[in-house]
Amino acid sequence: MTKPYALFLDRASLYPDDLDLKVLEAVASWQWFDNARTSDIQHYLEEAEIIVSNKVVINREVIKGSKQLKLICVAATGVNNIDLEAAHLHNITVCNARAYATSSVVQHVFSLLLHLNRKLSSYRQSVIDGNWSQSEFFCYFGEPVSDLEGKTLGIIGYGELGKAVARIAECFAMKVLLASRDEADSRPGRVDLTELLSSSDVVSLHCPLTENNRHMIAADELALMKTDAILINTARGGLVDEAALLNALENNQIGAAALDVLEQEPPPANHPLFSYHADNLIITPHIAWASQQSRQRLVNEIADNIQAYLRGELRNII
Repeated sequence: MTKPYALFLDRASLYPDDLDLKVLEAVASWQWFDNARTSDIQHYLEEAEIIVSNKVVINREVIKGSKQLKLICVAATGVNNIDLEAAHLHNITVCNARAYATSSVVQHVFSLLLHLNRKLSSYRQSVIDGNWSQSEFFCYFGEPVSDLEGKTLGIIGYGELGKAVARIAECFAMKVLLASRDEADSRPGRVDLTELLSSSDVVSLHCPLTENNRHMIAADELALMKTDAILINTARGGLVDEAALLNALENNQIGAAALDVLEQEPPPANHPLFSYHADNLIITPHIAWASQQSRQRLVNEIADNIQAYLRGELRNII
């Protein structure tokens, strides 16, 4: 059987040097682009049956001009870069990748949390500064640290990632609160956002970004949190009002924050949060998902989606 002609529009976004792409080569004939601009590759788009994109936007114009297109594979879970209405109008199947980065994201969440809770940046610097060497005791104790045991973790978004974070939290003997989706959500163990924010020692975000929840954590919500609470966002940058967060940190309204995502990515070099240098803020460059194992699972998921399409089966359809 002749392999379908496929385009991978932003292969470099997967940092493929340590990945095995043979599973993809087995299911399609590829034209690879490191980071394509769709305006520059119209000829290729007109001929492609399959397009794979991580973050390159596939809008209505691209879809309309892709005469042979039958399948769009998103190399991620979120599909906000695809005009789904246009794809469905033109009978184009859209699928995503799911559950490939669970281990990586969960480990990143707890790396951030433990780093902040145990004041690792401060203590590392104290050793470099010679404070331990000058101590009259066997240890140097500069500021209090605490255990996770007995603390309350509030989780907003209880899908694949939220559930996995909850499982690990329970291993640390933490209490877990889950945010209800809306006022009608009366499932056991669910509390409204106000109660979750005011009761939690740690708040971790794991929900998709929609027009309805943009800046769901803003000034009013930050004011509800405990003054020593930790906010962690490994989901989407737009969930947090970054100006409000900076103000809350500067005025000691919350204890600390850790962000793996920002509203604009890549962010401008003069982003206001970058000028805040205290130890109670960690920003990492959207790498929670990106372990080698997770990236390989992502490649395998894309191949499985394409194989299912070729067999006429539905897999990870949006």
